[in-house]
Amino acid sequence: MSRGLHRLPLEKPIYELEDRIADLEAAPLGGQQQEELRRLKREMVEVQKKIFGSLDPWQTVEVARHPDRPKTSDYLSLVFDEFVELHGDKSFGDDPAMLTGFAKLDRHKVLVIGHQKGKTLAERQACHFGCAHPEGYRKAMGKMRLAAKYSLPVICLIDTPGAYPGVGAEERGQAQVIAESMFLMATLPVPVVCVVIGEGGSGGALGIGVGDRVAVLEHAYYSVISPEGCAGILWKSAEHKALAARALRMRSADLKEFGVVDAVIEEPPGGAHRDPRQMATRLKTYLVRTLRELGGQPTDALVAGRYEKFRQMGVFLEEAAS
Repeated sequence: MSRGLHRLPLEKPIYELEDRIADLEAAPLGGQQQEELRRLKREMVEVQKKIFGSLDPWQTVEVARHPDRPKTSDYLSLVFDEFVELHGDKSFGDDPAMLTGFAKLDRHKVLVIGHQKGKTLAERQACHFGCAHPEGYRKAMGKMRLAAKYSLPVICLIDTPGAYPGVGAEERGQAQVIAESMFLMATLPVPVVCVVIGEGGSGGALGIGVGDRVAVLEHAYYSVISPEGCAGILWKSAEHKALAARALRMRSADLKEFGVVDAVIEEPPGGAHRDPRQMATRLKTYLVRTLRELGGQPTDALVAGRYEKFRQMGVFLEEAAS
């Protein structure tokens, strides 16, 4: 379980129970104390289920941004084997906010691409908190072409508040390179699986989000804009971020209902940040099963199905006016 320094207000009852459990475990246990310990552990499980089973939209955003939440680098060590990182875009430089490399997943050889936020303050600053520059997306595209050359499936782990919005990034073609990445992914002749593991913000997420299957972790979010950005546009103040989060309908259940994602991967009690290993096991199970399903499809059918999948998003019917 996670006992990091960052504690969300919604987790206060859980931490209070953990402190009581820790005090009991530190003392000599008699029969009565052991029974009390078992009771408190059962109570903590129930409290976790109650709290995380009824998160409001803004609380979901807070959980998705939790500093202890597993990052792409964590899943690379917990889910994959023999990861070999590939650097650079052969044009400008290497972007640490975008990790790419070959790895093994069970019996499958794959290419993994993922946003990286960093863990320490220095790492987060170097990675711009997961906001990739154009060279990050160019790097991803170059490695996708390499995967296509060797007929390797592509797995993308999405975790970004958005692409980097700085002047230099715009001068180097941020919007254009995201569009090129989406076009390339729509036509890749290999299976592509995308999973939103934390934040899925704007074009920065969609730049590596076009896949045959798109999944989202239970307490992650996927949205056209951040709640703060939405609030700033609609209400001219980020103070209305909770209202914006509700209006955006960006939680996993909403995304599944709208057909934006194909699957929701359940998180451990209390969220992925409290049990990264169990979360990694669930993610691996989903990825292996999905690659097995996609592996037998002809290339033409795979690409056509992927294209049609995204063409259908947002389609709705209106009743004819009487």
